[in-house]
Amino acid sequence: MMRQAGRYLPEYREVRARAGGFLDLCFSPELAAEVTLQPIRRFNFDAAIIFSDILVIPYALGRAVRFEAGEGPRLDPLDTPDKVATLAARADFAKLEPVFEALSRVRHVLDPGTALIGFCGAPWTVATYMVAGQGTPDQAPARIMAYRHPESFQAIIDALVDNSIEYLVRQLKAGADVLQIFDTWAGVLTPREFARWSVEPTRRIVAGVRKQVAGAKIIGFPRGAGALLPGYVEATGVDAVSIDWSAEPSLIRERVQSKVAVQGNLDPLALIAGGAALERAVDDVLADYGHGRLIFNLGHGILPETPIAHVERMIARVRSFKGD
Repeated sequence: MMRQAGRYLPEYREVRARAGGFLDLCFSPELAAEVTLQPIRRFNFDAAIIFSDILVIPYALGRAVRFEAGEGPRLDPLDTPDKVATLAARADFAKLEPVFEALSRVRHVLDPGTALIGFCGAPWTVATYMVAGQGTPDQAPARIMAYRHPESFQAIIDALVDNSIEYLVRQLKAGADVLQIFDTWAGVLTPREFARWSVEPTRRIVAGVRKQVAGAKIIGFPRGAGALLPGYVEATGVDAVSIDWSAEPSLIRERVQSKVAVQGNLDPLALIAGGAALERAVDDVLADYGHGRLIFNLGHGILPETPIAHVERMIARVRSFKGD
């Protein structure tokens, strides 16, 4: 499940307390590997996703990144062209060696039949945090900057594309079987801006990774893309695409799942609710997509207050499904 190593597991909370800061946990290979493996031990999922964060690339680019308890990430804003001009062109990948080591550790102990997923944030989504210095309700600071200063905003995107390619290639070499590109804030863009800031950078990353690792398997997740999703799939060349719970089933089946595998799309709130509501929601996902290529998953990240018993119930219901 998305954000497998989340605060819903007591064993994760114990390791998180020992680690200190959030980035301390991300950059401790031993602890990052441990929390990556915890959900696999407990639930025997078909894949593990490495524990890290989408903002490690800005950190490696020399930007100050910190996580405030209860507040989320904080960065020094790149909110003017003059500030953008100070952005390094190339990341210091020595800072990211702990991520690669954690991947190697996990791959070494993970059952060969269990996939290991590496990931990065999509340039658009990462750039929204870099410009504003934090998350905002609709990422307006980055959207305004992209309108007012498109050349400067493009410079941020270009740096993120180039360094994300190298970051992902190194993850594959460290043991990842598949990669995922998370574009959490894709849904706030107009169609024109979506094509420029979400689709095109993702296309460049996919092509750049495959130029170095032929046949690399890549999952895209432009959250909230809606009717723009078929065009995203065609233009980017991703092998699979994640969908959120608001996706329109017939559109996905006919114009997306007919081309690539689909991952999703249970509402995380249904997982919290449990009971008959959870069972209906699980059955709806399976009815909508279970007769095609489906990676059953949540439509976004699991929430901290999710009861473990509900996760177990969801897994049992999914595994009892008999598809084609």
